[in-house]
Amino acid sequence: MMMQDIEKETVDMVPNYDNSRVEPSVLPTRIPSFLVNGATGIAVGMATNVPTHNLGEVIDGAIAYIDNPEIDVDGLMEHIKGPDFPTGGYIMGTDGIRSAYETGRGRVIMRAKAEIEAGALHDKIVVSAVPYGTNTADLCRNIAALANEKKIDGITNVNDESDRDGMRIVVDVRRGQNANVVLNKLYKMTGLQASFAVNTIALVPIPGTQPVKMRPALLTLKECIGYFVDHRHEVVIRRTEYDKRKAEERAHILEGLIIASDNIDEVVQIIKASKTPETARENLMKRFNLDEIQAKAIVDMRLGQLTGLQQEKLHAEYEELERQIAYYEQILSDPELCKKVMKDELLEVKEKYADERKTEIIQGGINFNAEDFYADDDVVITLSHLGYIKRTKLDEFKAQGRGGVGSKGGSTRDSDFIESIYQASMHNTMLFFTDKGRCYWLKVYEIEEGTRQSKGRAIQNMLNIEPDDRVNACLYIKKLKDAEFCQSHYVVFATERGVIKKTCLTDYSRPRTNGVNAININEGDRLVSVALTNGSDEIIMANRNGRAIRFNEDTVRVMGRNSTGVRGMALDGPEDAIVGMVAVTDPDNESILVVSEKGFGKRSVVEDYRKTGRGAKGVKTLNLTEKTGCVMAIKSVTEDEDLMIINKSGITLRLKVVDIRQCGRATQGVKLINLTKRNDVISSVCLVPTDEEEETEIPAEQPENVEAPVVDAPEATNEEVETAEGDAPVNE
Repeated sequence: MMMQDIEKETVDMVPNYDNSRVEPSVLPTRIPSFLVNGATGIAVGMATNVPTHNLGEVIDGAIAYIDNPEIDVDGLMEHIKGPDFPTGGYIMGTDGIRSAYETGRGRVIMRAKAEIEAGALHDKIVVSAVPYGTNTADLCRNIAALANEKKIDGITNVNDESDRDGMRIVVDVRRGQNANVVLNKLYKMTGLQASFAVNTIALVPIPGTQPVKMRPALLTLKECIGYFVDHRHEVVIRRTEYDKRKAEERAHILEGLIIASDNIDEVVQIIKASKTPETARENLMKRFNLDEIQAKAIVDMRLGQLTGLQQEKLHAEYEELERQIAYYEQILSDPELCKKVMKDELLEVKEKYADERKTEIIQGGINFNAEDFYADDDVVITLSHLGYIKRTKLDEFKAQGRGGVGSKGGSTRDSDFIESIYQASMHNTMLFFTDKGRCYWLKVYEIEEGTRQSKGRAIQNMLNIEPDDRVNACLYIKKLKDAEFCQSHYVVFATERGVIKKTCLTDYSRPRTNGVNAININEGDRLVSVALTNGSDEIIMANRNGRAIRFNEDTVRVMGRNSTGVRGMALDGPEDAIVGMVAVTDPDNESILVVSEKGFGKRSVVEDYRKTGRGAKGVKTLNLTEKTGCVMAIKSVTEDEDLMIINKSGITLRLKVVDIRQCGRATQGVKLINLTKRNDVISSVCLVPTDEEEETEIPAEQPENVEAPVVDAPEATNEEVETAEGDAPVNE
């Protein structure tokens, strides 16, 4: 089909490199080869790179162009979906295809066809097709090298099991690893995903030049189809002219032969009377008004053609030639018939050779989401006093018994200690709030992973925090891009001097590199706690001196990011300070946990804290003694959570909330952690989901009998329940 009709003068013949013979300047192909077979080449100062296409689709596109030369790219793409590579696989998205078809340049993303097979012991990634141009042997070696270098974690083996039945590359995934995450990393780092840079440059004829000269041009899809159709039209016309000429030449000879057969006796007599063939030809030309070609054909005619049957064949052949000549003339004079011939020949090729697409086009594109490379596992984020941050797998912290000594939670400098600890998942967005009231954003998976003993990375190297500022509170949110979620939730702030402020989460939903102002902090004050609320939560704030206040969230009106807030709790004096704040959503299932500096703590039901007006002093929440120290944290907990405690020496303890006794709010509590070092105190606590399958690593110590008798707290004095008149704003 590429060479057909080349003998019929359908294309120009030009001298070859040494002028020893001629060769076709271009093939008279019936197949749109430039698109179907693709092309790759480098010339002086330019290159071409055309992907392969499906034969049937390109023929359909060519026929659509013949029917409507004004067709646009969208119309052509209804037939030509995109490149079709012989190795199969996937093409991710149509943006690159459309760009290549509209401009001549584009980037097509190719991806291997891979499936995850679940096994009894571990999962397998089975690759059945690779991107065009990918060498499977090199691919396997690359995967193995990445696994050995620990650049891709979770691969135990890779094997090429391809045979005569097809391609099969098997990647074994380590037990417990997320196979989807491993596969996404393979797409990102290996030849399982590749790009094809389309650059549709071809030589096209310069109009009006004779002989035809060519020039390079960047072609759109429509131009590619258009040049092929023009070339095919020229081939059909030149072939038809050739066939017509040959038919006319044969008909001309047949006319002479028919005259001879009708006057055979006289013809034989003239030939017998002539001394030479030349004389015979001349005599025949004079007698029957023939030309030299006809006379020569008569002289050269064999005697066998004088039979009656042969004479009938001559007449039949002549009539057939007359019909053919008339058909050729019609093709040359009727453009619509010429188009029909072109379409019929294209359809003949399609019927004979076309097959189904091998490459599947996946809609939606291939914009990699960084979350695709990380399983949404639970982790623990720790932040030290000097600003070193790290994430650690939650399962590294095993639950222990109440009163245990804990285990090492991180190595720090002599002057440093773990100050804050948060539980989050890998896909959460961390909102960091600083002493000066600034807000910064960071994805959990962007935080450097470390072991319990590692120091972590300086947070100043990850966030544009001012040198004299430091992170003091944090929120972890999964639906930060969900507009409906952000509009229905609020960020509530509490400062050390008892100020509270509520702002819509939407104001913090657009991350910025340099952060934004989250709250206006007065001189001498600092941010101590941040909570995410739904608009109808109850707020409980606690101070160092063992008191807590409970009021409805709706008593705090919504303010902008740059506002200061209103008074939330009255303090005892300059030395007193707010240590924490919690938002209670379900009082029936939540309880209030308070922890003291020296490792004591207790749970109390929410209803033990009677509601007061915002700005009051509150009621007693912990019976403070020299043995307990001051209150350092307050948490809203449920019985299906674990409590993680970390002290300044770096020791971490994880214990079940259900193991902490529930008692009155005015009691002293029980020992949660045994502080073995002198002057050691608790620096931070956080809540994590409980794990029923975890085994206790360290036997629980017998708790000391330090719990005070559970008695009703005395009635609060007028000073304790006094509210702030008029809810006057504080430097709003």
